[in-house]
Amino acid sequence: MKAFKKASVAAFAAGLILGCAMLMGGCGVNGDKRIVRIAHSQSETHPEHLGLLKFKEYVEENLGDKFEVQIYPNELLGGQTKVIELAQTGAIDFVLVGTPNLENFADVYEVFSMPYLFTSEEAYHSVMNDVDYMQQVYRSTDEAGFQVLTWYNAGTRSFYSKKPVHTPEDLKGLKMRVQQSPASVNMCNAFGAAASPMSFGEVYTAIQQGVIDGAENNELALTNNKHGEVAKYYAYNKHQMVPDVLVGNLKFLDGLSEEEFEIFQEAALISTEEELAEWEKQIEEAKETAANDMGVEFIDVDVQLFKDKVADVQADMLAENESIRDLYDHIQQVNEEYQDGSEETKKTQEGK
Repeated sequence: MKAFKKASVAAFAAGLILGCAMLMGGCGVNGDKRIVRIAHSQSETHPEHLGLLKFKEYVEENLGDKFEVQIYPNELLGGQTKVIELAQTGAIDFVLVGTPNLENFADVYEVFSMPYLFTSEEAYHSVMNDVDYMQQVYRSTDEAGFQVLTWYNAGTRSFYSKKPVHTPEDLKGLKMRVQQSPASVNMCNAFGAAASPMSFGEVYTAIQQGVIDGAENNELALTNNKHGEVAKYYAYNKHQMVPDVLVGNLKFLDGLSEEEFEIFQEAALISTEEELAEWEKQIEEAKETAANDMGVEFIDVDVQLFKDKVADVQADMLAENESIRDLYDHIQQVNEEYQDGSEETKKTQEGK
């Protein structure tokens, strides 16, 4: 039954893509309205999908006589690598993907795969919410035919597996799924595990069948994607904070009038606000559900032990990719600001 369902989905996606290739303009038009297609890999209840619904709502409220937004979740049109290719050609107008998928198009995005890049969630959010600064990063993929409009919070990534992990030594010999990024592969191998890059949609079955021993992601993967059914141990080693980004076909964006582009940009920022709020709500619910209903054990570990293991990965990335240096230095400045702020807050509290 699962094989039939996958075949049906693949056939649908292939038919849509073929139709777009043959008809192009006609494929994207519904009467007098331009159909705007968005693809992503999450479920309909995920914060990112809810954010995209706000995007759709805002665009259609303001430009509903011209545009109709259609959202395709659950990798319906393919995995993240595939939908980026479709966004390049214009078969899809927008895709929501993790930044590791952009590394082959702009070297600067590799910085987000660096382990322990951010020292706190506050610093991470401050960097990503600095729209003016991030614009220069977002424009780095123009030559590839697409551009990032905004970011979505994808939480803090940690390891989850069939066996408990308390120290890096417990990872030795385990096959762990990582995102399809050289930096993530090097990080995982430095921890002592065997990195297994694969599409996110394949993870559940791969763990279930023993192809891999676990993966690394945020807590929502346990519940929203049901990985907690097959991996019962979640270790809080907190090795990465990797944003997801909303990518738009550049030809489509450049073809908008100034007013239309502003509406789409505002819709993107509104969608981020919605996603961030939903994220905070759902992540707490996910922890409770995973622990109480799925039997997942959450393990607090000595994070410094894991940091020490990947110090060389950070140094090698900086030495081998000069394109990440400016953004890396900017992030370190923000890290220091928030660390200083935390220290001041701590001293104030201790003085009371």
